[in-house]
Amino acid sequence: MRNHLRVLQLKPDSVVEDVSAGHGVINFAVNRRLLAEKLLEPFGKGEGDQFGLNSQLFSSLRRGTTLVEYSSPNIAKKFHAGHLRSTIIGNFIANLKEALGNDVIRMNYLGDWGMQFGLLGAGFSRFGCIEKLKQNPLQHLFEVYVQANKEAEHNEDMKEAARDFFRQLEQHESGAVSLWQQFREITVKEYQQVYKRLGVHFDVYGGESFHQDQAQEVLQELRRQGLLKVSEKGTGVIDLSPDGDMTNVCTILRSDGTTLYITRDIAAAINRKEKHRFDEMIYVTDKSQENHFNQLFQILLIMGHSWAGNCRHVPFGLVQGMKTRTGDVVFLEDVLDEARARMLHNMNQSNNTKELENPEDTAEKVGISALIVQDFKGPLQSDYKFDWDRMLQAQGDTGVFLQYTHARLCSLMQRNKGVEEATFNPSLLREQTSIIILQHLLRYDEVLYQSANDLQPKHLVNFLLKLCHFISSAHRELPVKGSPQDVAQARLRLFSGARSVLANGMRILGIAPVSKM
Repeated sequence: MRNHLRVLQLKPDSVVEDVSAGHGVINFAVNRRLLAEKLLEPFGKGEGDQFGLNSQLFSSLRRGTTLVEYSSPNIAKKFHAGHLRSTIIGNFIANLKEALGNDVIRMNYLGDWGMQFGLLGAGFSRFGCIEKLKQNPLQHLFEVYVQANKEAEHNEDMKEAARDFFRQLEQHESGAVSLWQQFREITVKEYQQVYKRLGVHFDVYGGESFHQDQAQEVLQELRRQGLLKVSEKGTGVIDLSPDGDMTNVCTILRSDGTTLYITRDIAAAINRKEKHRFDEMIYVTDKSQENHFNQLFQILLIMGHSWAGNCRHVPFGLVQGMKTRTGDVVFLEDVLDEARARMLHNMNQSNNTKELENPEDTAEKVGISALIVQDFKGPLQSDYKFDWDRMLQAQGDTGVFLQYTHARLCSLMQRNKGVEEATFNPSLLREQTSIIILQHLLRYDEVLYQSANDLQPKHLVNFLLKLCHFISSAHRELPVKGSPQDVAQARLRLFSGARSVLANGMRILGIAPVSKM
């Protein structure tokens, strides 16, 4: 009775056509014509790229300069498959922030300092070969490092030579620095080939090496503020315990006076703030480093850097069982090659595959989208089991399904070029299948808003997969071919809008949409 009285007070208007009372609920019937007209309007004006991005929802989000640190492999080593997650997650976050109007600085903070370079430098002078370095640089450096490591296990001279080389590096001696620079340049050049395949780029290649001198300045500042204490072991520590009783300390200086990774991270964060004037900084690393970043942000706040409150760590779990046909995987290139080869094989077996100008390139893009979607479907902090067969299925909830749906929509638009240019009559999209797609597209801004808040790609992935299932039904239930021209035109506008949102969402995820497969 109470619901019925409320319904009498609510009057239909141009948006709500009807209001009725049910058991414990009030039902609102939206004007379907208006829904179709307003929602699909941007696609008729060629403004599909901006769909959902000007929503009022985003007015509460902080906009400004966002610095994202991701990927961060170690130099002088081939790109390990373990760095894949940081690379693609960081790329998604950077793409999302950019799409929502932020200025984004994409930073790769290379592991380019430490005692291992002493071992590599000493090893290269003994086992290195300039000719092999030119032919297959990272493979040769890897071999040299393995040889030097083996030698150091039973040879004190090798250990001393490694310590000596690193000492030369720290003291900026030209011979050691020149060789180290050569290793670094070679590595970045090789990594850029892998990044190009993944569709990933960086604005800045930083590294621990840049912050050696600044780390000393940080130590001086900590001493000046009375924050640097000496432990019983003679190490330099900062007390992070709430009661100041040294029950929770962070070591930032070894007893021999050398700095640690966190010391250089403090220096790097301060330097970035001064140089890039970011409004927020996001670190993307595996979850084992959560405590490291909690301590880092705490130390920065204790030092008086209030902006550390706008720094956040996005942790992720491990990938289990990532293997190629040849066995356990070590290098990312092997994974990308295998994804391309398996996808090419699947495409050749399929009856639906079109004649392609460059089937290898298509297989590469589709294979990478399969890797990304498998990685992004669940919460980032969860570990997940790598599964080649499930990942590359054309009909499951996979990256292949996203690409197949996009290619099919492109083909539909291509076959009906010119039809969509007729006058659009939104009242012809009254079927339930059309309304389901329209209502789903209406949620795109909500999904981006949710993603912007928790930086999890699963919301967007699941939204796009659901959209693809709706499109699949629509292909069967809303035929374009054989329909009257005005109906065909209205349906094409719907398919065009869905294709545009699908492509936009895929690009934010870091997936390059293919138009044929």
